[in-house]
Amino acid sequence: MDLVTLIQQFFLDLVLIISFHPFIFSFLLLWPLFYLLKLSRNPKLRLPPSPPKLPIIGNLHQLGKLPHQSLWALSEKYGPIMLLYFGSIPTAIVSSEELAQEVLKKNDIAFAERHPSRAAKVFSYGCTNSVFSPYGEYWRQLKKISVVELLNQSRVEMFQFAREEEAAKMVEKIQFSCLNEAAINLKEMLFNFSNNIISRSALGKVYGKESGHENLGEQQMDAMGAFCLEDLFPCLGWMDFLTGFRQKVKCTFEAIDHFLDQVIEEHKLPKNEGEKSNQKNFLDILLDLQKDGNLSINLTQDNIKAIILGLFVGGTHIVAATMEWAMAELMKNPSEMRKAQEEVRRVVGKKQKVTDTDISQMEYLKCIIKETLRLHTNSLLVRHARTKANLGGYDICPGTRVLINVYAIQRDAKFWDKPEEFHPERFSNNEVSFRGDCLQYFPFGSGRRMCSGISFGVAEVECVLANLLYWFDWKLPNGTAAEDLDMSESFAITVVKKIPLQLVPVSPVSSL
Repeated sequence: MDLVTLIQQFFLDLVLIISFHPFIFSFLLLWPLFYLLKLSRNPKLRLPPSPPKLPIIGNLHQLGKLPHQSLWALSEKYGPIMLLYFGSIPTAIVSSEELAQEVLKKNDIAFAERHPSRAAKVFSYGCTNSVFSPYGEYWRQLKKISVVELLNQSRVEMFQFAREEEAAKMVEKIQFSCLNEAAINLKEMLFNFSNNIISRSALGKVYGKESGHENLGEQQMDAMGAFCLEDLFPCLGWMDFLTGFRQKVKCTFEAIDHFLDQVIEEHKLPKNEGEKSNQKNFLDILLDLQKDGNLSINLTQDNIKAIILGLFVGGTHIVAATMEWAMAELMKNPSEMRKAQEEVRRVVGKKQKVTDTDISQMEYLKCIIKETLRLHTNSLLVRHARTKANLGGYDICPGTRVLINVYAIQRDAKFWDKPEEFHPERFSNNEVSFRGDCLQYFPFGSGRRMCSGISFGVAEVECVLANLLYWFDWKLPNGTAAEDLDMSESFAITVVKKIPLQLVPVSPVSSL
């Protein structure tokens, strides 16, 4: 069920509740008066332009099913910065490269925090991972751990064996489907690959269905995607008990928390000589840091679990969605598919596996990934105003949520020729990187809160695409023409393909 339908259903129920609760009805009538009184005490504020809003819900009705597209359309009318109200939450929408520079570069410290949802607070153990923790010394230490200890280039290289092994398993499954030319659900297969990689990297092994937690990222995303009233109306958070949201989050969290406690206890047990390995997983590294006591912060077991869960969310859904979009775009554009396959097969030759050394020579493949992330990225970058700031000549009050519409900026015709088209060649001989230095293109964010797992995630995407393109040719099921492939989007925490990609693998390249 999409966000708009959930909101509509909620307010139908809310009307019934209000009808039998005069106190709530009186409160809702008086709330706008309190708000106007608050504004009257700040008469000199110059606020950004704002579309007309409705009582109580503000501008929620203008979000639509695809908020990144709806907000882009509104910005065409009201300008590159707007002030909207999602329920009672003031939200500044930024839709230009210049204003993104002001948020992420010029005023980076003022916007150095994220605004966590109710569910995010729970699954981050009270905002104690590097994604949601408040800006300060604790966050700086977590960021340092992520960059120096967990997600550096040496760790990416260390887990090459895991990527290659999981890729080989995936290829074997696809080859079996080739025997009867059966269509495979590529979305599901790619998600399982990403989950297995992050599970092996973070916990040391893949936990099967018998554990009940084979997909930690999916379990979190399902709970975090549920409708939460507190995120829109903090004063009405108690009603989340009535909708069942609180219970759903609580049950999911408690089950995951118990599972992680068991895994941690396993890792604390003394290892036999045959079990010892120099290739420590992330949990081993965190436990060693905790044991050594050399950190300037107290790293508790809950802190460690928060870090691990954060890795699962970032390392599964977003990575898998990128791989699926890349394959969908290649199927939609056969000439680009042929060019990519020619490069991959030329570089790999007749070897029996694709290595990282091979991938480093695949320049066109890297262009494909960059173009995929330009068109299909984490579309809304969320920040939170810690202090009063000025953006584009307008006042942004403390507590205001800021959404940077990366989707709109990365499709801005001022910077990109034919921005709606999939054209990987635009990145040939182009030094633009994933690092957020140029805010015409920043799929992993920029500034202090930029994603730390860029190298890790990109390595996964490169590995999978190279194997899919090397070993197989592909066709759409039921004779579907390339131009008829549905590329509709669905909005969750990231932008995903609405209809899962189904493809038929043919002609495995066993003779290469």
